[in-house]
Amino acid sequence: MSPSDEPLLPGVDPRAEWAPVFCRLCGRPLTGREARTWGLGPECREKLRLRGAPRPRVTEVDQDTLPGV
Repeated sequence: MSPSDEPLLPGVDPRAEWAPVFCRLCGRPLTGREARTWGLGPECREKLRLRGAPRPRVTEVDQDTLPGV
């Protein structure tokens, strides 16, 4: 066994299957690293992004200049 084959944690087989992670929104199994980290698939993250609150309108406000500036 070479040093690179040794497990990072004692008692953990690096070739063991990871526990399945399922999407918190739709329940499908997640395979990508980013999806597993978020707990959401890319389609579900997009759905949540679209459901976000709309941005408020930007309106210009007339202001008096500060005295002494």
